[in-house]
Amino acid sequence: MDSGLAISSPKPYSVITTGSYASKASQHTKKTQIKYNLKRVQQLSLGHRYKCIEGGFAYQECNRKYVVQAVPESSFDSEPHTSNPQIILHSVKDFLATLCTLSYPYAMIGLALCALSSSLLAVEKLSDISLSFFVGVLQAAVPQLFFAIYSNALNQVSDLEIDKINKPHLPLASGQLSLKTVVIIAASFLTLSFWLSWIVGSWPLIWNLVLITSIWTAYSVNVPFLRWKKNPILAAMCMVSSWAFVLPITFFLHMQTFVLKRPIVFPRSLILAIVIMNFFFVGMALAKDIPDVEGDKIYGIDTFAIRIGQKQVCFSNPTCQQNWLCPIVYPLVVYN
Repeated sequence: MDSGLAISSPKPYSVITTGSYASKASQHTKKTQIKYNLKRVQQLSLGHRYKCIEGGFAYQECNRKYVVQAVPESSFDSEPHTSNPQIILHSVKDFLATLCTLSYPYAMIGLALCALSSSLLAVEKLSDISLSFFVGVLQAAVPQLFFAIYSNALNQVSDLEIDKINKPHLPLASGQLSLKTVVIIAASFLTLSFWLSWIVGSWPLIWNLVLITSIWTAYSVNVPFLRWKKNPILAAMCMVSSWAFVLPITFFLHMQTFVLKRPIVFPRSLILAIVIMNFFFVGMALAKDIPDVEGDKIYGIDTFAIRIGQKQVCFSNPTCQQNWLCPIVYPLVVYN
C-alpha cells in the first residue's frame, strides 16, 4: 500500500509540474507574441513615421523649391514697381523742360506782366486791390499763357525747315518732340484757353482770344493769302496790333467791367500805356528777325533785317535810340 502510494504519488506532481510548465510556456509564448507585436507595431509606427517625415521632408523640399523659384520672380517684379515712380517723375520733368523751351519763357513772362499792369490801370482806390482783383488777373493771364503755347507751337510747326537752320535747339527742330506731338500740344492748349475763358464768362477775354488767335494763326500758317510773316509790314502789324492794342485793352476791360463791375471808360493812363507799347513793339517787330537771316533768305521770308541789313536795323531801331546801347544790343541779338 505504501509502495502503491509511492508509485502513484508522482502522478499528481507530474501533472502539477506539467501544468505549471504548460502555463509557463503559454505565458512565455504570450509574452513573446506581445513583444513581437510590440516590435511589429513599433516598426510599423517607425516606418509610418519615417514615411511621414520623409513625406514632410519632400513637402518641405517642394516648398523650398517653390520659394526659391518664386522669390526671384517677386523680386524681379518688385524692381519696376520701385523704379516706376522715379521713371515717371523723370519723364514728367523732361516733358516740362521741353514744353518750357517750346513756349518761350520770356514771352510767358511778358504776357503775365501785361495782364497785371493792364489790370492795375483799372484800380481807382486801394480797396480795389483785393482777392477778387488777383483772381481777375489770373482769369486774364492763364488762358493767355495757354494760348501762347499754342501760338509758339504752331509757329514751330510752320517753320520746321527754317528752324533747322536758324534755331536747331528748338524741341521740334532738334527732334526732341515729334511733329504729331507738337500738333497735339498746340490743339490741346488752344482748346484749354478757350474753355477757360468761356468758363470764366468774361466777354473781353473771349474777344481777346478770338482776335489774338486770328492774328497769330494768319501770321504763321502756310496757306494762300496768309503766312503774313513773309511780309515785314504785315509781320510788324501783327505784333503791334496784338501787344499794343488787343492785350492791354481787353485785359483792362476785363478788370473794369467784369471784376470791378464798372462802366466802360478809357482813362488817360490806358491811352498813355498804348502809346508807349506801340513805340516799344515797333522796335521789337524790327529787331525780332535779326538772328534768323540765314534761314529766312533760303525759304523766302522777307524781313527788314534782310532788306536793309542786320546792323542798320539794330542802330535805327527806336528801342535802341541811345547810341551807347547799340554796341551792346547788336552782338546779343545777332549771336543769340
